[in-house]
Amino acid sequence: MMQLRSTLAGRIALTAAATLILLFLALPIVVIIVTSFSDNAFAAFPPDAWTLRWYQALFADGSKWPTALSLSALVACLSTVFSLIIGVTAATALTRSELPLRSAVYALVLGPLLIPNIVTALGLFLLFEPASMLGSPLAIALGHTVLASPIAVLILVATLRGIDERLEDVAASMGAGRLTIARRITFPLAAPGMIAAAIFSFITSFDEFYISQFLSSVDTVTLPVQIYNSLTFDIDPSVTAVSAILIACAILALALVALARWLGSGRQDSLLSVENTAGIAAPGGEAV
Repeated sequence: MMQLRSTLAGRIALTAAATLILLFLALPIVVIIVTSFSDNAFAAFPPDAWTLRWYQALFADGSKWPTALSLSALVACLSTVFSLIIGVTAATALTRSELPLRSAVYALVLGPLLIPNIVTALGLFLLFEPASMLGSPLAIALGHTVLASPIAVLILVATLRGIDERLEDVAASMGAGRLTIARRITFPLAAPGMIAAAIFSFITSFDEFYISQFLSSVDTVTLPVQIYNSLTFDIDPSVTAVSAILIACAILALALVALARWLGSGRQDSLLSVENTAGIAAPGGEAV
């Protein structure tokens, strides 16, 4: 592989292979976006004619899509808040404390990622059904939190481990308490990771189908469930328009994550450069 990269022909071959793979992976996304503008009622590809009527149909009178979209947004917002609370507390305990059996606790927190979603959904159904909470947005949000919080913990653990602890030691050496260090040093530097955790938690909840299907009712139908119903029981070309909008939102969310990461890395580098230049003033006047 190293010899292949060292030659011009090898670099061209690797670039061409990588480009073909990326195009193959992106091809279904391109097909969905193009099909959403097709005038054919059966969503044919390539389109014979172009139209925007499927996007207009999403918000027409009597459409079920706005209700499903608003419910999914509400559930995703609640799940994001719950996931951030769990993620921040768990990540802080895993990285900034002498927690016994840390590896076992970390594995337990990430356990829902290893269990099939349909098994988790069945367990949540058996949990919430006796409490008469089926169909409640709160129950659906709590169910989504089971899947979204491990992702938030994973991102925040990596973020807190990437923060130079010397910055916290500097604040502690100057008399700052733990809450002050967290408020003035740790959390501001971890803000990009928290933004990324919030975005991925929101996306995880917004796109979750199995838990929503098990915990929803006739009056509470989330967007993924509505998409499934439209594809199963009806021929609705508006599904392609919904899918195209969701793809655009996902791309925008990833761009925001990349921007937050870039801004956060610049902030930490600037703080480290100030520390390395000034040092910590000792009582005798020396920098230590």
